[in-house]
Amino acid sequence: MLSDRIQTLSSSLTIAISTLAQELKASGKDVLSFSAGEPDFGTPRRIKDEAINAINDGFTQYTAVPGINEVRQAVADKLKRDNGLDYDMTDIIISNGAKHSLFNLFQAVINKGDEVIIPAPYWVTYPEQVKYSEGIPVIIDTNEINNFKITAEQLEGAITPKTKMLVLTSPSNPTGSIYSKEELIAIGEVLKGTNILVASDEMYEKLVYDAEFTAAASISDDMFNRTITINGLSKSVAMTGWRFGYLASANKELISVMNKLQSQSTSNINSITQKAAIPALNGDVDEEIEMMRRAFAARAAEATELMNNIEGLSVLKPQGAFYLFVNIKDISDDSILFCKELLQEVGVAVVPGIGFGSEGYFRFSFATDITTIREGIRRIEKFVKQKRA
Repeated sequence: MLSDRIQTLSSSLTIAISTLAQELKASGKDVLSFSAGEPDFGTPRRIKDEAINAINDGFTQYTAVPGINEVRQAVADKLKRDNGLDYDMTDIIISNGAKHSLFNLFQAVINKGDEVIIPAPYWVTYPEQVKYSEGIPVIIDTNEINNFKITAEQLEGAITPKTKMLVLTSPSNPTGSIYSKEELIAIGEVLKGTNILVASDEMYEKLVYDAEFTAAASISDDMFNRTITINGLSKSVAMTGWRFGYLASANKELISVMNKLQSQSTSNINSITQKAAIPALNGDVDEEIEMMRRAFAARAAEATELMNNIEGLSVLKPQGAFYLFVNIKDISDDSILFCKELLQEVGVAVVPGIGFGSEGYFRFSFATDITTIREGIRRIEKFVKQKRA
């Protein structure tokens, strides 16, 4: 009865762990969850007020499929101001979160058998959406030596006549790694003379610590023309539930077909979120964003130190986002079992590294208060000591 396509999909381990943690907590178990990628801060007041105004003004009807002109222009202005990217308003489509933007992109360009290069560790959704689009995920393993980033040499070695796209994530979920300008230039040199597209997921660009963010499309005209920039407001502006993502591309034909696809699936995102997003894009809540960034930076530093003090575990300090990708290879070669026992025995929920394509790790989200982080890591230390005894 079911389609072959739908049966290629695997459930998200991130959501599965979060759901199990919630169920255990509801049953009365003392559970601390570090599994979800969701800021613990509230949406800034200025944004909420704009949404309330939209409701009171009756702005509650259908809009143009790719978004109202005002919000698309705000995205274009943001990309120019922050990233040096010259997109026209018509180069932009607003979607229901960046995950929706990626889905539109993969569906629009991938044919059966097309290869998509995805560095691992990766965000869990990338390979699943590629497979659903009948493409072939080509996974390239990275490691701590290169701070979990693909090298130009690795990329060159993975390209075949079937390669359609490279997926880049900077800052990375789950590792927090950021590609430097020099690294992006080297990647761009490998791609010159090819028709390979680049999907650049830049969702965490505002959450950067002791590093500098560079947009992939900004390094050259060639990269600008082949790169599809994907971003949103969920992480940096604490708007996860509002579902505001966007995609920008200089390829008019690509934008046109994705607009057509969205018109036949979800149509426009909700009108109220579009209005609320404008002050976030225009810089009206930059002080609140900086407050959150500083808090995450402090948590990153302390959580990294505490985790590295646990014998048998190691972790690189993240350059961005709000995750630690913790190496457990001295303790276990089965991250699912490790995380399951961690949850059952000491009430700590983290996500197995295998879900991100890298066995021997777990992802720990520090998007929660420092007291909870300290207690969670204390419990992890207790669990590890028991495992090593």
